[in-house]
Parts: sequence; structure tokens; C-alpha cells
Amino acid sequence: MILPWVKVPHLASHILSQAARRIGADWVNKYHHPVLALETFVDRERFQGTCYRAANWIYVGKTTGRSRNGRYSNLKVPVKDCYLYPLARGFREALRCNV
Repeated sequence: MILPWVKVPHLASHILSQAARRIGADWVNKYHHPVLALETFVDRERFQGTCYRAANWIYVGKTTGRSRNGRYSNLKVPVKDCYLYPLARGFREALRCNV
């Protein structure tokens, strides 16, 4: 809930940037390895992802409309847009699978 007297320009972008700055250190503290990037999924039928684009998140594509629980069945969920926010330089190389 955002109280009526709270006036912060571009509030969603502000909150996203604060969370992105904070999560890296918190994650290392708890799990002892860094977070290279953040990802989020936006329901295309209900939202446009405006706050993520405004906060410089990168649109990387859309989901196929199935959930991880529907991997081998016909369980359908809404198609979602996927956005990524890099937290470390060289995140692409670090996430690349060398198989």
C-alpha cells in the first residue's frame, strides 16, 4: 500500500533500483556466491512491463505458456514477457553453458 502523502517521482523505477542494489550483497551474505542477473516475468494479458523498461531492464523474450509444473503435461498458463537486469559485468559469459 502506498499512502497518499508519499510522493516519489517514478516510484516503481526507484523501488526496482533499490532492490537491485541491495539484493547482490544480501545474496552473497546468505548463500556465499554472487547474483549475476535478475529476471522477472510479466503477464502480457494484464501488464505491459512499463516499469521494468523504464528501469532499464532488458526484454529478452516471452515464455511458451507452460509452467515448470506442466513440463510433461498440457498445463497451460498465460504467456509472459521475460525481462533481465544484469548485476555484474560479463554476466553473459558467466551464464553461458560450456557443454
